[in-house]
Amino acid sequence: MLRSTSMSEQNAAAIDTPPDDDVIGSFDWNWLMTHGWQYAENIVGALVVLIIGWMVAKFAANTVRRGLDKRERLDPLIKLVCVKLIRGTILLVTLVAVLGKFGVQTGAIIAVLGGLGLAVGLALQGSLSNIASGIMLMVTRPFTVGQVIKASGEVYIIDDIGLIATKAHLPDGPTVIMPNNKLWGSEIINLSTMHDDLRRLDENFGISYTDDIDRAFAIITSVLDADERYLKEPDRLIAVTSLDDSSVNVLCRVWVKPADWWLAKLDLIKNVKQAFDREGITIPFPQRDVHLFQESKSDS
Repeated sequence: MLRSTSMSEQNAAAIDTPPDDDVIGSFDWNWLMTHGWQYAENIVGALVVLIIGWMVAKFAANTVRRGLDKRERLDPLIKLVCVKLIRGTILLVTLVAVLGKFGVQTGAIIAVLGGLGLAVGLALQGSLSNIASGIMLMVTRPFTVGQVIKASGEVYIIDDIGLIATKAHLPDGPTVIMPNNKLWGSEIINLSTMHDDLRRLDENFGISYTDDIDRAFAIITSVLDADERYLKEPDRLIAVTSLDDSSVNVLCRVWVKPADWWLAKLDLIKNVKQAFDREGITIPFPQRDVHLFQESKSDS
């Protein structure tokens, strides 16, 4: 009881005692001045680095944008990606430098960012492959929107070229979404871009072994001469290419304008068939002769 009373009296005395000036005076103002200026210097330095980095990023992005704008054939999406990539890279380096001003170990940050980039790259390797292929398609421009191409054995009409996939449609209407890496990795035949703005049309016709070959040549030539879509230059070719089981195969090779190719091909088949019918040239179908032999019964 006496101890408890003594402690209470001491606490009351401590509360009632006014603060001593020596307590306030004992604060280390020298430490505050030294370290305070150091912290202020770091803050100001970080702000300066941040402002300079932001200005450099803006200047570099504008410079790259102006340079890319001079290349009219370059896809606008590629221009945007390049500008964003340059600006983002500079700002990221600036951020690491700012953190270094505050004593943060930038080496550890770079290592973490590198590991994170590697992990993201492995997780998105398919998408990154598509993006890289999309950039190559936009830069090299093997085809453009609206052109007709042949890839992986199919004919496509291009509707849109994106970073990850290319949108197209088949000649009969269905829409196709093709990953860029598969499209870039395949053989691409641009059917809308021809050497000397010409496209060759090859068609084979079968005639009977009993038909006159020269007469068949003359009939095909007359069909070509009657239609101005079938050009006389470069030279045409009409020749026998093979002797099959049921027919003599005749090749007709002629050049047309790319825009006329499809209808010219269909009309050539129809007109040659009608001309053959009028002139008595037979287009044979596969047939096989079967000979039966009956063995004579031997005398028993």
